[in-house]
Amino acid sequence: MPGYLLHSGATVSCMHAGQAQATVSNPRVKVSGQPIVTQSAPHSVSGCSFNISGTPSPCVTVQWVSAALRVKAGGVAVLLQDSQATCVPNGTGVQIINTQIRVRGS
Repeated sequence: MPGYLLHSGATVSCMHAGQAQATVSNPRVKVSGQPIVTQSAPHSVSGCSFNISGTPSPCVTVQWVSAALRVKAGGVAVLLQDSQATCVPNGTGVQIINTQIRVRGS
């Protein structure tokens, strides 16, 4: 499905309100003045408070499992607002709260 492209300033969080931030972006392609993010870009998570029976098991990184099918940058699929991901090590999902709303891809 078509969706807006994610950029490095997009707000992404794990299901436990930890903030996920792209550690690498594609500097050659920009939307709203910020570099876009591709599927291979690792995201690190900070501030996750997830625990299992009192044992902390916070989200550390995000692994993207879906991205654009038709739009690529540098040969790698770009992330869209409806892209899906799981957190490592606990396997929970992420939420894309907001991103730019000018450029769409599919």
